[in-house]
Amino acid sequence: MTTNETILSKLKENFGEKITNPDLQYGILSVSTDHEHIIKVLQFLRDDQELQFGFLTDLCGLHYPHRDHKFEVVYHLHSFRNNIRLRVKLPLHGDAPHAPTATGLWSSANWMERETYDFFGIIFEGHPNLKRILNVDEMTIFPLRKEYPLEDNTRKDKNDELFGRDPKLIRADL
Repeated sequence: MTTNETILSKLKENFGEKITNPDLQYGILSVSTDHEHIIKVLQFLRDDQELQFGFLTDLCGLHYPHRDHKFEVVYHLHSFRNNIRLRVKLPLHGDAPHAPTATGLWSSANWMERETYDFFGIIFEGHPNLKRILNVDEMTIFPLRKEYPLEDNTRKDKNDELFGRDPKLIRADL
């Protein structure tokens, strides 16, 4: 039976220090790797005879504006044979982040990478058709980046009490 310990052991054995930040949340192992090794790690996980992570469940982006690595691409994998899930994270630098495409491994990555590009501006190098998929082509921003305040605290025309919020509890410095 394949366990999270087996997965981590095989990854460390094959990639050494390139596998970082192992973490277990809700029974799902998470690991991180770098730009140079992400495709090799994903291919190993897919092709290994014991692990067989043949299904890319999801691929998404995250934005952490106050971290050194402002962005992450997160790959959620599933091994049907072993009935186990795995999360692989790719931290990215800069305001115009780049990641290699996983479309050569899973064709389903195509639309997921387009959606991640559309909302976070993460450029997937080698993607066959990287363009917006849900937002209009003329859009110049990436709406899920945390670059905008959640609320305009200078507005005088809204009544927070009507939205079930106590105006005394809302911080003015946000």
